[in-house]
Amino acid sequence: MQKIILFYKFTPLSDPEAIRLWQRSLCEQHNLKGRVLVAEHGINATLGGDVEDLKKYIKTIKQFKPFKGIAFKWSEGKREHFPKLIVKVRPEIVTFGVPKHIKVNENGIVGGGTHVSPETLHKIVEDKGNDVVFFDGRNAYEAEVGKFKNAVVPDVKNTRDFKKELQKPKYNELKDKTVVAYCTGGIRCEVLTVLMKEEGFKDVYQIDGGIVKYGEKFADEGLWEGALYVFDNRVTTKFSPKAQDIGDCSFCNLRTSHYENCANVECNKRMLVCENCQPKDICKNCQKTKLKKLSPV
Repeated sequence: MQKIILFYKFTPLSDPEAIRLWQRSLCEQHNLKGRVLVAEHGINATLGGDVEDLKKYIKTIKQFKPFKGIAFKWSEGKREHFPKLIVKVRPEIVTFGVPKHIKVNENGIVGGGTHVSPETLHKIVEDKGNDVVFFDGRNAYEAEVGKFKNAVVPDVKNTRDFKKELQKPKYNELKDKTVVAYCTGGIRCEVLTVLMKEEGFKDVYQIDGGIVKYGEKFADEGLWEGALYVFDNRVTTKFSPKAQDIGDCSFCNLRTSHYENCANVECNKRMLVCENCQPKDICKNCQKTKLKKLSPV
């Protein structure tokens, strides 16, 4: 039986290169595939393999003092959902392009939002009602297939866009509300909430363990709607058979959670394509460009 694990830990690491070498050796020893990123301020990983091998891997890294207390998130999937094993040292373990804004100690990242469990989140929403705003901490295309109900979805193509995006006046009205940031596994919100507080957001929370932990607890019986975008060969996954498709097909607007990449290698744009339209392999913009080229001058 195989599974996928996701985990991260913000903690000071004096020798990231030594950690990288250790992690590669450990993953190869247990026949794991996926991605491990290491930086001076911590580790971020998504790995797939046999359950018993993953358990042995987890047992070993828990013995390393800086990694004690890591919360591991388990997800359906296999080793084959990852083409290979990647283990790298980076300036950041999640790329916001703001390494100087990240400060960590043995307790984690400094200056971020308040962590809340999925259960506590429901209590906050029940107590504060419309004063609670969900804020999507992912790329905008991820929210097309799944998000928290009535969430604010920033217009960002990648995490590097958040720093400038948060400076826009359109978010001023949110700064006095209770804002709950969320992302896939929680790591992006660790940095995002630091940036939000720097920009004047006063009452900022983040879901402990992110969407993955929330889905483990409430699946499709709570405040989440749709599918979850994931960064492996699965592309999207759902928490239960009750999950509804909320994405619109790029060609006919029928609801779908199925992503394809435009076959035009110069474009490669992600596009939502329903079952009926899946034979179409290039996006609308590329189709228009092609037609223009074929039209007589």
